[in-house]
Amino acid sequence: MAINRDSNVYTIVFATIMVVIVGGLLAFIASSLKPTQQANIKNEKMQNILQAIGLDEMKELQRNDAGAKFNDFVKRRITINYNGEIVSDKTADDAIEPLDKLDAFNINLRKEYSRFVKPIMSKNKGNDAAIAAALSASEDIHFPIFVCENNGETFYVLSASGKGLWDDVWGYIGFKSDAKTINGSVFDHKGETPGLGSIITEAWFEDQFKGKTIEEGGVFTPIKVLKPGKDLNNHQVDGISGATFTGVGVDEMLTRNLEVYYNFFKNNSEF
Repeated sequence: MAINRDSNVYTIVFATIMVVIVGGLLAFIASSLKPTQQANIKNEKMQNILQAIGLDEMKELQRNDAGAKFNDFVKRRITINYNGEIVSDKTADDAIEPLDKLDAFNINLRKEYSRFVKPIMSKNKGNDAAIAAALSASEDIHFPIFVCENNGETFYVLSASGKGLWDDVWGYIGFKSDAKTINGSVFDHKGETPGLGSIITEAWFEDQFKGKTIEEGGVFTPIKVLKPGKDLNNHQVDGISGATFTGVGVDEMLTRNLEVYYNFFKNNSEF
C-alpha cells in the first residue's frame, strides 16, 4: 500500500519521529560534553583562585594549566559560617570530592547569594541589624578560605558574591599573611553592560585593590568603590565611569563578605 505523504497522519508521524531522533542526538551530545564542561568550570575556578593570590607568575596562567598547579599553592581549604565557625577544613592531601558540599572549593557563593542572602536583604532592606541577625541565624550561608603558600609566605584567597546592575557579580580577593592587606583580586560578572560594568574584569580595575587594607585603627574598614577622579585613601578605589550601579554592587558585596572574614581572622590567632 502506497504511503500518502500529503496526509495529516503522515506529517504528524514524520514530525514525531524527527523530534525523537533529534532530541535523542542532542541529549547524547549534551551528555558526552558534560564531563568536559565540568572540567572547564573546575579549572577556571582554580585559575581564578590562583590568580587572585597576586603573584606575577600567575598573571598569564592558562585555565588548562591551573589544575596541575593548584595544590602547589593552595595548602588548606577552610569553610566558615557567618559567625566565623569552621565547618570544614581540608588540606592539599584531601581530594576535592564533588559530593562534599562543605568543601571550600565546592561552595557556590553565587547560588547561596541568590537563594539565601538576597531574600534576607530584600525582606529587611534598610535595617542592617535585622539583616545581620538573619544572616547569622542561617545555616545555608558559607564563606570559603583558601590558605596559599609561596616561597615561605602565606596568602589567603577569599571570595564574595553580590549583584551588579543586571545580574550577579563576584570575585576572589587575595590577602597577605596579615589577612588585612590585599595582594590581588579577580572579578567577574554574568551580564554587566559591555564596555561599562563589564570592565570590572579588566586588569586596571583589579590592580587598584593591591595594597589596600580593610582595617583602620583596629576596626574593620570596608573598601569603597568611588566615582572616578576623586582623591583616594588606603581603603578606596576608582569606580568605572558610566557604571555606577556595578560599582555599588562590588562595593556592597566586598563590605558584606570581607567583614565576616575580618572578624574570623581577628578572633583566630592561629592565622
